[in-house]
Amino acid sequence: MAQKPSIPKGTRDFNPEQVAKRNYIFNSIRGAFETFGFQPIETPSFENSDTLMGKYGEEGDRLIFKILNSGDFYKSLTMDDAVTLYGLEKFYNLLNKALNCDNGSFESSIDHELKSVYENAEYYEQIKKYILNIKEIDFSTLSPLDDGFKNRSRKIILLRCARLFILDSKTHISKISEKALRYDLTVPFARYVVQHQNEIEFPFKRYQIQPVWRADRPQKGRFREFFQCDADVVGSKSLWQEVEFIQLYDTVFSALKLEGVTIKINNRKILSGIAEVIGASDKLIDFTVALDKLDKIGEEKVKEEMRSKGISEEGITKLQPLFTLSGDFESQIESLKSILNTSEEGKKGIEELAFINEAISELGLKTATLQLDVTLARGLNYYTGAIFEVAAPKTVSMGSIGGGGRYDDLTGIFGMKDVSGVGISFGLDRIYLVLEELGLFPETVSKNIEVLFINFGDKEALFSLKAIKTLRAEGVNAELYPDAAKMKKQMNHANKRAIPFVVLVGDEEMESNTYTLKNMVSGEQDKVTLETLISKIK
Repeated sequence: MAQKPSIPKGTRDFNPEQVAKRNYIFNSIRGAFETFGFQPIETPSFENSDTLMGKYGEEGDRLIFKILNSGDFYKSLTMDDAVTLYGLEKFYNLLNKALNCDNGSFESSIDHELKSVYENAEYYEQIKKYILNIKEIDFSTLSPLDDGFKNRSRKIILLRCARLFILDSKTHISKISEKALRYDLTVPFARYVVQHQNEIEFPFKRYQIQPVWRADRPQKGRFREFFQCDADVVGSKSLWQEVEFIQLYDTVFSALKLEGVTIKINNRKILSGIAEVIGASDKLIDFTVALDKLDKIGEEKVKEEMRSKGISEEGITKLQPLFTLSGDFESQIESLKSILNTSEEGKKGIEELAFINEAISELGLKTATLQLDVTLARGLNYYTGAIFEVAAPKTVSMGSIGGGGRYDDLTGIFGMKDVSGVGISFGLDRIYLVLEELGLFPETVSKNIEVLFINFGDKEALFSLKAIKTLRAEGVNAELYPDAAKMKKQMNHANKRAIPFVVLVGDEEMESNTYTLKNMVSGEQDKVTLETLISKIK
């Protein structure tokens, strides 16, 4: 029976039209990146696990796709690893079977089951031998199965059984996974900077357009495999970089004719200052994660989450002005000054935001709007200064289509101290959905073949290919239908692919060195020279 073709959830195939539209976005972003002086780099699809783990917060770490070790993985697998991979309950059931049947029947009953788990034949035999000889182990202290394997003593005994095997066989202990698919482009970029620091001229402006992977729940605009388009500057603490990134966002979305986007900005120093004022500095992450959900779950739910994280009622009361903060950028800054008048960290954040806003007010934006949003937190732990998030026009229901921020100590985790960085990212897939919904893709974006030469036979095909060679040299997309099929079939092919022109070449055309050009939209048909053919199509 033939296998039914499928792809993993959260991934997609793209047809030629979709690829053309995606390339239109890629090219617009890439062009702006290069205009602003950013240089391209690429990093591997997967990194060492310890490069990624612990950089995105607890929630982010759970969404990292980990890669099982390959090669002699099964040969070096420990029993602790086996319990993890095979499942605690299944392993315990195998132990019970070993206790309650003779060796012969037990061996035959689990043979197939074990082989489906342990691919390495030698290692499988070791596992089977161990299980067949566990009858002398005392399992009387194990509690009934109905506790869902939450009983700590049972887990301890099972792991002791595993360690008996390790001591017996002196099996080499190895980790189950030492590599992981990259979660974003920023942490790999930090690793790149540290690893190549002697080759880099600082400040270093780089852009990167590559796919990333997240083990998230797929939904509209959220995928498990998707592209990020990042630009970062490392080696400068200047706030002019933040100003340029706002201009960069405005440039890209203006080029895509996506008017009315909102560039939201906040500063982690302000969030730290607020946490200090309410007496929750030790709960900064809990506080910011809860506050970041305000537009999704509302004020009361946010307060409930804060209470559950141990933030006092007095502290939550002090937060009330934040929930009702409104007005333009300048008036919100003034309100923050009174809220954060006892926090030096908070005051620094206010100064930075005021500087950026004044510069943008002076320089102006083409189509985007800059907006202060003090509830904007972005869950990533590495932000230390400005935070950005870009919202699509209000006419479209879509999450953020871009984001980023300042990270003063990201490279420090790789041993390179005092290197400040700031960067932004464009969400390609969401931008695509927004442009599609608003009908903003140009009609010419999917332009493919402009002229198809009809194939009447080998002589005609060779004559046509000489003309096609000239057309291609002139920048015209042209092709020959590969088979001398019926005229109707070839014409239908041109119509289905929306090819605007076809050329017919027969004996008469070859004798007179001309071409019969047919406009597939108007139906008009003319006999023309090659020069005229080129000019009409171009």
